[in-house]
Amino acid sequence: MTTVGVEEEYMLVEPVTGRLVARAEKVRSAAGLAPFVTAREIQSELLQAQIEVATPVCDSLEEVGGHLLRLRHAVAGAAETHGCRIMAGGTPPLRQALPMPVTDQVRYRAMQQQAPQLVAEQMVNGMHVHVAVPGRRVAVQVLNRIRVWLPVLTAMAANSPLWEGHDTGFASWRTLVFDRWPVSGVPPCFIDETDYDVRIRRLLSTGVISDTGQLYWQARVSETYPTVEVRCLDVQLRTDEAVMFAGLVRALVDTAMSETAAGQEAPDTAPELVDVAMWQAARYGLSGELILPGGERCRAGDAVYGLVEHVGPALEAAGDTREVTSLVHRLLQQGTGADRQRQALAEGGLDAVIDLLIEAGGMP
Repeated sequence: MTTVGVEEEYMLVEPVTGRLVARAEKVRSAAGLAPFVTAREIQSELLQAQIEVATPVCDSLEEVGGHLLRLRHAVAGAAETHGCRIMAGGTPPLRQALPMPVTDQVRYRAMQQQAPQLVAEQMVNGMHVHVAVPGRRVAVQVLNRIRVWLPVLTAMAANSPLWEGHDTGFASWRTLVFDRWPVSGVPPCFIDETDYDVRIRRLLSTGVISDTGQLYWQARVSETYPTVEVRCLDVQLRTDEAVMFAGLVRALVDTAMSETAAGQEAPDTAPELVDVAMWQAARYGLSGELILPGGERCRAGDAVYGLVEHVGPALEAAGDTREVTSLVHRLLQQGTGADRQRQALAEGGLDAVIDLLIEAGGMP
């Protein structure tokens, strides 16, 4: 069984106003109480109004869901003891009066000095899925094969339509915010692992990025774990939706590894087509048409079913077919997090959106 792990990022907000508060260190200290939570499972982020959780390595989706529930409850409880709440949205819905302070770490201070406005606006929360791979050679070949499916995953996971008090018109505004960094967007194709390493060293030698942590591609080879890390997903409202994406991403990586073992060529998709597909996915989520790997437009639902069909054998082999497909069907019926935020906005204004996001964070 291929192992999988999930990271989620949350915002810390005042319970009444929904405005961001810089209490990450207090919340992290209060939540990290052994034996229920270990220090490695709750981490600081770039800005002090954010906090990140990371599951242990998991064999099953049931484990993923159990750990995410445990960690959300731990962080939500710790936040409440310090007079704030966690919010499970990709972007904060309200305009902030002042920039949030940066977490006091050397690399974060260096990033703020290099790009102060980008750091000030980096209040975006994602979900990252790590899937185990047997070495860098396979990892690079997996990247080459999954990159064309990242736009479909982005559309399905869209949960960040609001920014500074208004609807951006994008289902995943977080995707656009992240795309402003020097190394971001869909990763390019690589010849092999040597080509990957040479190009990374060349990027580092420019001095524009200081370490591999600033490779903000939407999928990358992890330098910390023996995994491929898929980073294109907005944080989800519900933990079972996060579990669905863990299953889909694992199946996508397993499918890519099978294709690699069989000597199947990676899709030869022009980078500009993948970029256009990603923009379209961020713009419309599942409410409009998407762009397929070959450049054709299609209904969003058809693109989702195409992804599920593509990974079907891998889902079956992992025993995940029933759980993942039922959650995909529910997603297509009920809409993305962005759709639900917009529904709340239409029915009750920004206060209703804030209530939705806080309730999702505190009662997952």
